[in-house]
Amino acid sequence: MKALEANGVLAKRTVVLDRAQLGMGLVVFVMVKTRHHSASWLKQFRKHVSTIPEVIDFFRIGGEYDYLLKIVTQDMHGYDHVYKRLIDAVELETVTSYFAMEAIEEQRPIPLT
Repeated sequence: MKALEANGVLAKRTVVLDRAQLGMGLVVFVMVKTRHHSASWLKQFRKHVSTIPEVIDFFRIGGEYDYLLKIVTQDMHGYDHVYKRLIDAVELETVTSYFAMEAIEEQRPIPLT
C-alpha cells in the first residue's frame, strides 16, 4: 500500500458503506444531452454538478448522450429534489433517468493483472 501510495497509483482510501442501512436505497443513472459544448458552459456545468452531494459519479461520455451521472438518494422524492437542482442552474437539452432495480455487482475492484 505504501509503495502504491508513493508511486501515485493509490489515489485515495475509501470506506464502502451499506446504502440500504443508510436509507439510501435508490440508485439512478442519469443521461444528459446538451446543445452547448463550450469550455465556459462545461466549467459551469461541472461546478454546478459538484455541488450536488447525491451525485456520486460523473462522467463526460461519447455517443448519443454527453454526460452520465450516478445518483444515490433515499427514494423518488429525494431524486425529484436532485433532479430539480440539476436542471435549475444550467440549460440542458435532454435529461433521461434510469432507475436501478437491483445492484448485481457494485464497486468492484479494478483488476491489477
